[in-house]
Amino acid sequence: MSATAIMDRLPAVRGKLLFDVPLNPYTWLRVGGAAEVLFMPTDEADLSLFLAACPKEIAVFPMGAASNLLVRDGGIRGVVVRLGPAFGKVTIEGNHIRAGAAALDKSVAKAAAKAGLAGLEFYAGIPGTIGGALRMNAGCYDAETKDRLREIVAIDRLGRRVVKSVDEIGFSYRHSDAPEDWIFVEALFEGTPDDRTKIQARMDEITARREASQPIRDKTGGSTFANPDGHKSWQLIDAAGGRGRQVGGAQMSEQHCNFMINTGHASAADFEALGEGIRDDVRKQSGIDLRWEIKRVGEPQ
Repeated sequence: MSATAIMDRLPAVRGKLLFDVPLNPYTWLRVGGAAEVLFMPTDEADLSLFLAACPKEIAVFPMGAASNLLVRDGGIRGVVVRLGPAFGKVTIEGNHIRAGAAALDKSVAKAAAKAGLAGLEFYAGIPGTIGGALRMNAGCYDAETKDRLREIVAIDRLGRRVVKSVDEIGFSYRHSDAPEDWIFVEALFEGTPDDRTKIQARMDEITARREASQPIRDKTGGSTFANPDGHKSWQLIDAAGGRGRQVGGAQMSEQHCNFMINTGHASAADFEALGEGIRDDVRKQSGIDLRWEIKRVGEPQ
């Protein structure tokens, strides 16, 4: 189905509906084809009405900061939903922090610290949005999203508002059981009162560790593979000779070999070939099957 044919079948919205929009400028890896349709809703009501009226055979895919996303070179069919400023608010409610799904993780960490609420410092080390953190139970340095999450709000494919407690979502390591067609719009976290100076010091330490160990100034996509039980992916990759390996313009970082970087002119196909080659060599060397942590979406070219 062509983008114009899809557009003719979509409901009227108050936000923006654009077609044939290149997605590579939005992704941290700076690769990927176009979205047939890009929808940027004005607010939650706009999103709900759109999903309720959008024909169910048209695929809908939410995309946040795309810091951990590989969009294939053929792009994404259907509608890509990108949440804007209305979904990025962060407010303090006593010992709780309410954050929109488009809020940057580090912004939530800063807001909590300013309010003297500890427990969300780890978000200072995650380059994404709250929506993505909910989808994959993002975490680092021995802390995970589920540890401080109390409630989520999502819009389902029928446009219905869904409110669930953390225990109803089924979180595990870098995974949630939430239906794929839910679009997260809000999260409620609980912090622990603490001295602001101490909270800030812990955040500064996390930031320094990240800057020292990760290629944050390169075009990258975060951790490529999830850590298998009892192992570190980077150690398995290193042992299999993957550090610095390159396919086209895609390379496993010399600094942290579980990070892929775009050396300048990589394609999504380069990244996927590089990752699959690493997986094959790790499997042969250690017998361990690495699981992609970066989400791969879209069509090959």
